[in-house]
Amino acid sequence: MYAKTALPSARTLLNIALASMLFSGALAAQEHKVTVAMPVSAQGLDLTRATDARAFYTRLENAAWVACTRGNRVDLEPVADVKGCYEKALGGAVRSAKAPLVTQIYLSSHTIEQAATHGIEIPVQIAGR
Repeated sequence: MYAKTALPSARTLLNIALASMLFSGALAAQEHKVTVAMPVSAQGLDLTRATDARAFYTRLENAAWVACTRGNRVDLEPVADVKGCYEKALGGAVRSAKAPLVTQIYLSSHTIEQAATHGIEIPVQIAGR
């Protein structure tokens, strides 16, 4: 997963690589990994506000879903494990965002163990629970 470093309040564009897919070329006899990257913008959002963090998280969810389902164009094979791809993409995007409220929203539907799998840093107030 790749993201340009951005502060939650910077209102910049986060380029988050959301899914890995396999490309099967007509001329190639072997498989090649391709990363589908989808830009997800935090522009106009203050990620320290709950409503804005929720809006941003929804953008991340939608981008992860598109990358893992409809991102199969230009001769890309469909992802074999859509749910696994989605979870990896969403987890990586949340990790890259480094926004405590976005992490809290993620943890409302995921476990701390799942977050750790994706390298998401748990805010101190949550880790103490």
